[in-house]
Amino acid sequence: MAAQSVFDLLALSPPGWGGNLLRGAWNTIQIAVLAYGLGIGLGLIGAMAKLSGNKPAFWVAETYTTLVRAVPDLLLIMLLYYAGTTALNQLLASYGVSAIQVSGFAAGVGVLGFVQGAYATEVLRAAIQAVPVGQMEAAKAFGMSPLLRWRRVLIPAMLPFALPGMANLWLVLTKATALLAVVGYGELTLETRQAAGSTKAYFLFFSAAMVIYLVITLVSQRFFTWLENRMRRGQRRHA
Repeated sequence: MAAQSVFDLLALSPPGWGGNLLRGAWNTIQIAVLAYGLGIGLGLIGAMAKLSGNKPAFWVAETYTTLVRAVPDLLLIMLLYYAGTTALNQLLASYGVSAIQVSGFAAGVGVLGFVQGAYATEVLRAAIQAVPVGQMEAAKAFGMSPLLRWRRVLIPAMLPFALPGMANLWLVLTKATALLAVVGYGELTLETRQAAGSTKAYFLFFSAAMVIYLVITLVSQRFFTWLENRMRRGQRRHA
């Protein structure tokens, strides 16, 4: 393939496919960010349930994390997207409401966030348990309410312990967005497959996608390193 034809294929405007790849990358980042936020919320609820001492809450959270971590992500996506949409429309029909079509974007955020929450539960649970009990007891002795103790003491103290694991979950999530190609959503992998299939330049476009994923990973690593260093300010560093 001539060098000029490579530039033509990767051009941002048609007949080049570079714009499609960048649009797919942007969709990937959007889904990952929203699913990550949802996963952190579910993970925090799950961690609190496991540490609450309430047996029903513990077993609900334990069942959730066990089932999600046991079932492949691809199977969960297929199950929750297709079966979930069917069940939702059957429920709506029973109330006389017209059927709806769940968008690939909403399904991707919901499914990946649901999966991410199971893993985040264990990361956050371990981080909370790593915080010295004396810090919470001191906050309670000062008269802080439970919510204030969580916001002002526990969460800032547990973040340095949670960040390495949460950084790994983010990197895994950015790759897991590729599974959404099975529901036809135009994230980076699907856009790459379409470009490669149309032009037969498979090596070129899959290499370009690999570079984009690598850039996302490197930028993410720099961000989490900066954030971890910021969270650990004032703490003793081990040699």
